[in-house]
Amino acid sequence: MPPIIASFPTARPRRLRASAALRNLTREHELSVNDLIWPVFVRDGEGIEEPVPSMPGVVRRSVDKVVEAAVEAHALGIPAICLFPYTDSALKTEDCAEAWNPDNLCNRAIRGIKAAVPDLAVMTDVALDPYNINGHDGFVIDGEIRNDETVAALVKMTVAQAEAGADIIGPSDMMDGRIGAMRSALETNGFQNVTILSYSAKYASGFYGPFRDAVGASGALTGDKKTYQMDPGNVDEAMRMIARDLQEGADMVMVKPGLPYLDICNRVKRDFAVPTFAYQVSGEYAMIQAAALNGWIDGEKVMLESLMAFRRAGCDGVLTYFAPQVARLLNG
Repeated sequence: MPPIIASFPTARPRRLRASAALRNLTREHELSVNDLIWPVFVRDGEGIEEPVPSMPGVVRRSVDKVVEAAVEAHALGIPAICLFPYTDSALKTEDCAEAWNPDNLCNRAIRGIKAAVPDLAVMTDVALDPYNINGHDGFVIDGEIRNDETVAALVKMTVAQAEAGADIIGPSDMMDGRIGAMRSALETNGFQNVTILSYSAKYASGFYGPFRDAVGASGALTGDKKTYQMDPGNVDEAMRMIARDLQEGADMVMVKPGLPYLDICNRVKRDFAVPTFAYQVSGEYAMIQAAALNGWIDGEKVMLESLMAFRRAGCDGVLTYFAPQVARLLNG
């Protein structure tokens, strides 16, 4: 039914914008600390906070500093933190075995966080690129990124993360069939309550560059990821990927990148009515920060406005590097 609007001057829409109280009462969407997941980069060493040059304000942290960040996140009311490793190049191999090492960076960080703040949800990344000498999310054999062999490795990675105490598994690899294989392995190994937040619609995007710097994958990558990440021109394919992952056992779904794909977020929420998330990726963050640092925009206002766009599009939450800054603002 179309909205009924009286003619002017009976209707004056500006009446509802006349004061902060009225604007607050009639606001259609809200941004809350509960909507935030904070992506954090973990590296080796101790007592280290190393700036990422292409992401102003973001650092790589040693495990002890990641635990401190997790304590801060919990104090701010942020419900979840997501870990991404900056793996020593000496540990990057063709077989990617470090990915499921129980004592790799992420698994040590998970255990440290759960010991310090057990109520904070810990999300992980499941993909081979941080451990792959070729920089790809899957095994490269004779120049081809191999699907089924990769899925078998991702399952081992998933179980190792669950054993370490991960609450949310985040498969970002875009291999076919991996959600079903992961769900089956989690069930078989007694991790029935571990949640899968699948990167179901992950596009082959130009917005990932600073992230690859942050995890040390830029120099390692050979070729591109277009044979497994999605074409930016496709919408219906994203819906098929969402449907497939839900059928295979995903509890929540992700669209990545975020702001350039709000139409996808909106359609996912409308068509499937499932918990829907987006990742405000490194390139989006870097653009806002760079413009703010140059005085071209009001960084705080644009940061909040960009996150409200996700909520307006239907997202239940957002992975964003702005999480602690936003939480402080929202907490007053």
